[in-house]
Amino acid sequence: MISIIDYGMGNLRSVEKAFEKVGYRSVITNNSETLEKSDKIVLPGVGAFRDACDGLREINLVEPIKNHIKKGKPFLGICLGLQLLFTRSTEGGEQQGLGIIAGDVVRFESPLTCFSIGQVKTEALSGELCERVDTRLKIPHMGWNGIRIKKRVPVLQGVPDNAYMYFVHSYYVVPDHADIIATETEYGTPFVSMISFDNVFAMQFHPEKSQSYGLQILKNFGEL
Repeated sequence: MISIIDYGMGNLRSVEKAFEKVGYRSVITNNSETLEKSDKIVLPGVGAFRDACDGLREINLVEPIKNHIKKGKPFLGICLGLQLLFTRSTEGGEQQGLGIIAGDVVRFESPLTCFSIGQVKTEALSGELCERVDTRLKIPHMGWNGIRIKKRVPVLQGVPDNAYMYFVHSYYVVPDHADIIATETEYGTPFVSMISFDNVFAMQFHPEKSQSYGLQILKNFGEL
């Protein structure tokens, strides 16, 4: 049984429908006993980090998530569901995450780029502003972008390097340990777009919205 955690944030039905499309039945639940019995757990999410953490704690789902992972059962985090696994986030001041993965969640910086004859230089917004061309990154990072595979893990079977996935986020994760990085993506700077260790897989992009390659990831997860 695949359980999709319902803590009041995210379009859970789209994840459920995506699993249906690749041949796997899933259930949307906020029941701790159901999670304890689940073969696999999916933690999706969009929205504010603090609200999500508070929501999981209020309905007592943090321990079932940690127990599931400790038992070696497959776990999949999607978008905010990736970020929540980390120690802390800078969103809205420092916020404590679930602490399953050591590291931080930080916001994209948005530099200005100045063009002059024969020279390109970048100035931070906090410094001298550029006068000629304003090419600030749009935040949130929204739309299609490629993933560079750093580590070929089971859920990436059949997904080519630089496959395009769908992103919507203003923050990204910075793990303390680089060996868990599965993919990176470029948006002004390289950022971690997927992590993997043992039975845990989590990604910043939305596989349920990423057409054939995203569905392949969900199919691979279902087959674990």
